[in-house]
Amino acid sequence: MKRIAGAAGLAIFAALASPLLESLPASAADTIVLGAAISMTGKTAKEGEYTRDGYQFAVDTLNKAGGIKIGGKAYQIQLKYYDDESKSERTAQLFEKLINQDKVNFLLGPYASAPTATAAPIAEKYKIPMVEANGSAESIFNKGYKYSFMVLSPAKLYLRGIIDVVRSKDPGLKTVAILGENEPFSKEVASGAAEYAKQLGIEVVYHELYPSNTQDVSSLLTNVKAKNPHLVLGAGHLQDSLLIVKQSKDLGVSPKAMGFSVGPSSPEFRANLKQDADYMFGATQWTSALKYNGEDVWKTPQAFAQAFKAKYPNYGDIPYQVAESSAAVIVYQKAIEKAGALDPKKVRDVIAALDIMTFYGQVKFDSRGVNVYKPMAAEQLQPDGKKYTVGPPDVAEKPAIYPMPPWNQRASR
Repeated sequence: MKRIAGAAGLAIFAALASPLLESLPASAADTIVLGAAISMTGKTAKEGEYTRDGYQFAVDTLNKAGGIKIGGKAYQIQLKYYDDESKSERTAQLFEKLINQDKVNFLLGPYASAPTATAAPIAEKYKIPMVEANGSAESIFNKGYKYSFMVLSPAKLYLRGIIDVVRSKDPGLKTVAILGENEPFSKEVASGAAEYAKQLGIEVVYHELYPSNTQDVSSLLTNVKAKNPHLVLGAGHLQDSLLIVKQSKDLGVSPKAMGFSVGPSSPEFRANLKQDADYMFGATQWTSALKYNGEDVWKTPQAFAQAFKAKYPNYGDIPYQVAESSAAVIVYQKAIEKAGALDPKKVRDVIAALDIMTFYGQVKFDSRGVNVYKPMAAEQLQPDGKKYTVGPPDVAEKPAIYPMPPWNQRASR
């Protein structure tokens, strides 16, 4: 019976872990395969969708432009990925499968820091580079890994831009409350915001974590309301941000400003909240308003946005997860071409020394594999139904609106 159950279990796993995208019509000898496990179901499925589309868009764009060139030979690129169901343990299993069964050439990261933390030691074990674009917890990179690299700004920087924007509108900003999900990325975001606020002389009157996958933060928000902070910050993911806004309205939690690490940059934030999304600030790794001139196929944020919308017209606004995921593929293109080979060690060494400007910003890694050279930006959803970059000042599309009106004083539309 044990043998039968085991075989059945393996069959079920194989069915669940079938690749979601098969190879291009090219011979294996002419194809570079990038493998990933991405959350296509579960809590972070929407962010996983952005990740997948960013990877695929870059792959398709580079293939159309001739692929990756090594020694005069052009290679097409293939993205092979599986659904990790937003579960870190599944991520680890699938990375093993990508390496040992699918024989992928290189690895792209999953969505979120917790899954990335389980993928990094596997990349290290097999000495295959992983360039990841969606796991910004520095705890992943403080363990001496040599084969993992993140293109995005570290988690501790996420909410600083929002604090700066609010403080520029209100130099007398005195108090902040911070809520965060109890998982690696969000904890680092929350701690980084608290540390930065204290440096600026802003009192952190409340700083609490809630369990992952919670459906109720009303008790925390009741405590926040009692503290009456000027600014409320949320460190979590899209579903957390939606929950905090909805329950803040229900409980009458009306600070002068609210901002989130993940959520407002996503079209789903406005789609779910409608006019309740007005005035909310969002941290972002990238917007099309930024002023970069890169050495990649798109060069500017504006050109990237235009090309992406042409291919994916249903998106409207482009979440930063799309752009950073495309940037990870660009890193491989530049590194492989510079290495002149597909040898993982040679490509790894080139990635470690890479220093390039892209449409997404500067990509350069410190000794840990962390990109500490690219700043964050801040956005705000405004009552005209649009989202604007509001910081840093040199790229602001419109001034931030501050303070936000209390929930019971907002005009309906």
